[in-house]
Parts: sequence; C-alpha cells; structure tokens
Amino acid sequence: QVQLVESGGDLVQPGESLRLSCTVSGLNLHHHAISWWRQVPGRARDGLTCINQNAEAYSTPSVRDRFAISRSDAEKTVYLRMNNLKPEDTAVYYCAVDYPYYRDDSCGLVRSAYKYWGQGTQVTVSS
Repeated sequence: QVQLVESGGDLVQPGESLRLSCTVSGLNLHHHAISWWRQVPGRARDGLTCINQNAEAYSTPSVRDRFAISRSDAEKTVYLRMNNLKPEDTAVYYCAVDYPYYRDDSCGLVRSAYKYWGQGTQVTVSS
C-alpha cells in the first residue's frame, strides 16, 4: 500500500522559512515525478512545483523565487523549502506522486497525472 505523509507545517510569521517533508512508502520513488500543491478552503488545489526522476525541478512563477523542491530517493522523502513566507502562502500543502506519467527528464503540474496524494499539512503565515 502506497502512503505519503507530509510533515513540517506550522504557524510562522511573515518573512520566516519552513521546510516541509513528504515521506513515501510502498513504492520505488526513483521512477516517479513528485510535486507539491496547496489548497485554501473554497478554492481549487494549485500546483506549485515538481521534480522529475533526474532531480530537475520546475516551479510556477508565483513561488519560483522563494520555494525549492528537492528529493532523496534513498530516504524516500521529498522536501519543500519555503523562504520569505507571506500571509497568502497560508494553505494546506500536499505532496503527490505520479502514476508514473512523466518521462524521467520531465515533470508537470497536471493534477490528473498524479495518482498518490498525502493527507496534507497546514501552513499558517500570520503576525
């Protein structure tokens, strides 16, 4: 059974940093693209960043300068480093693993490409 468990969410002040973790069990992470998403109540889940099997990342312009995704296949963990957090970053953050869908040299933020999802971790940015 595949399981994704996110952790690291917290209440922080604007300008602070956080690192989220997503630990995956039940599959060989090496053959998959992985992504991070976030969702606020009443809105669609938005894709933020993804990393392919070659550890090459893509991020949306809205977070490209502040967020960084990384992966450790040996540890079966994906990380999201978030710097200079803003109140508008407040959301539940999710990691996701693709079917696999993407080639080893690509990844994307098409929600239907991702089969496995974690339960989410809450990030709140407030003074």
